Amino acid sequence: MNVYPAAISNTMLCSAVLIGAVLGSFYACAVYRYIAGQTLVNPPRSMCPDCGYQIKWYENIPLLSYIFLKGKCSACEVTISPMYPVIECASILWAVLLMFAYGPSLQWIIYMFFGGLMIVASFIDLKTFILPDIITIPGSILAIPCAAMFTNLGWEGAILGAGIGGGIFWSLRLLYRGLRGIEGLGLGDVKIMCMIGALAGPQNLPLVITVSAFTALCSGLIMMVVDRKREYGSMIPFGPFLALGSMLSILYAEPFWIWYLQG
Repeated sequence: MNVYPAAISNTMLCSAVLIGAVLGSFYACAVYRYIAGQTLVNPPRSMCPDCGYQIKWYENIPLLSYIFLKGKCSACEVTISPMYPVIECASILWAVLLMFAYGPSLQWIIYMFFGGLMIVASFIDLKTFILPDIITIPGSILAIPCAAMFTNLGWEGAILGAGIGGGIFWSLRLLYRGLRGIEGLGLGDVKIMCMIGALAGPQNLPLVITVSAFTALCSGLIMMVVDRKREYGSMIPFGPFLALGSMLSILYAEPFWIWYLQG
């Protein structure tokens, strides 16, 4: 018995897994190199950050190499960061869920691209508390025409979404700084919300913000319980939760509103 929807074949799903895995490996490399102050082309080959061993092609297969190497460098046996397989799994999951939602379509390609930007930005934010301009600014600029031309938002919806999304977080940033005298939201959150707003549209922004705030609150409460001694600090970056809210909105906003309005 085929458990997949009639419109989605096993070949399509296998293709989504393969593409997601390959892109996930690239995303992990991009995250590591940004944090390390390197570029995507220098150094030209991946290497162990501890011993400098140049990684062979068969040691760089997404997920499989990490499993076969037991999470260690084959030369010095230093533990490889679990960040790599986590990013690869996130990319695979995103590709597969998008395939279920949109099938092999132009929208699948568009959302894969912007989802990739959000995955990379999120993991950089988790490590550095920075949402890089090299991702958020081009992403915000490209999101408006892409959403306008390749989704049902149109130019008005894409522009309004970007303006409202960025405007709300700009206002919240000024309000928090005025009340507390410190920064509560960075400019990176404002910029990524322009991109998210363009992709989600003004009608879905409340859903994005609600999901983001709820998941961030739950994560904060869990951290308070797990990290009672505050060994890892008391702040958590908001960018990953905005990305999560946006990605869930892209996948499930339409069926959610249908269910909500019919209920």
